[in-house]
Amino acid sequence: MTAAVARYRGRFAPSPTGPLHLGSLFAAVGSFLEARARGGEWLVRIEDIDPPREVPGAAGNILRTLEAYSLHWDGAVLFQSRRLDAYRELVGRLRQVGLAYDCACSRSDVETTNALLGRPGSRVYPGTCRRGTARSDPPPLVRLRTAPETVEFTDRLQGRFAQSIETDVGDFVLLRRDGYAAYQLAVVADDHAQGVTDVVRGTDLLDSTPRQIYLQRLLGYPSPDYMHLPVIATPSGEKLSKQTGATALPNDRKGEIAWQVLGCLGQAPPPPLRGSAPAELWHWAIPRWRPERLAGRRSIPGSECFGCGAKM
Repeated sequence: MTAAVARYRGRFAPSPTGPLHLGSLFAAVGSFLEARARGGEWLVRIEDIDPPREVPGAAGNILRTLEAYSLHWDGAVLFQSRRLDAYRELVGRLRQVGLAYDCACSRSDVETTNALLGRPGSRVYPGTCRRGTARSDPPPLVRLRTAPETVEFTDRLQGRFAQSIETDVGDFVLLRRDGYAAYQLAVVADDHAQGVTDVVRGTDLLDSTPRQIYLQRLLGYPSPDYMHLPVIATPSGEKLSKQTGATALPNDRKGEIAWQVLGCLGQAPPPPLRGSAPAELWHWAIPRWRPERLAGRRSIPGSECFGCGAKM
């Protein structure tokens, strides 16, 4: 996402699989400060296209938590579940030019074929259905036909990153078997529809960025500028997430937690501001925002950041 300050449109896009936790608040604050420091807009998108994993009421809880931390967004919230027709229309366009095709392979099929090809454990799609499939059980998903080329970009914090899509990933999924759009397609479609110029998110999504750039090029979309923040790590070194035991943000101590999030972002808020209301802390931080202090870091141990009694 490269853009002049006047064009800056960044976004925060949580999935409603549970409440916000310290790791997701860290990403939200980083993207919010970047948008406000550059005089741009901060958009919020709810990525609610994985019904089996979604928690009832989670989307509303996420939005209320953002407001409680004075992280106020611009414009209307976009819900991906309301854009399924737009995603399918893009798949139709790609089908017409021979770039999308049906695939009946399951994950176990992919693993079995790769093992037979001497690549045990590989998850790279081996191209089994590229020439068509007569199978209808299980129902087909839709893949993007990739080419042997390297996609390279320069991340504002992580530097040069390159990936050979065909070799490292293979033909990736556009539509799942249940008819919902896969992440790569939905995020590319929505970033373009919303006019997003800058994406600030965690390094856990760094590896997926070349696929998004590849798809953007096929669709004739401009690519945004990317800045991947380090993720908060658990004591075992895993990304802090709902799957690794992250708990919901507490209803109290918002100022204390916000102060420590700023410190974890490398911004060193002064001790007298400790415990101040989040709005006051963001007011202090916006003109002093220096994300380059995090350059090259893929993760940050949570123990370095949070000693206020807030549970990770």
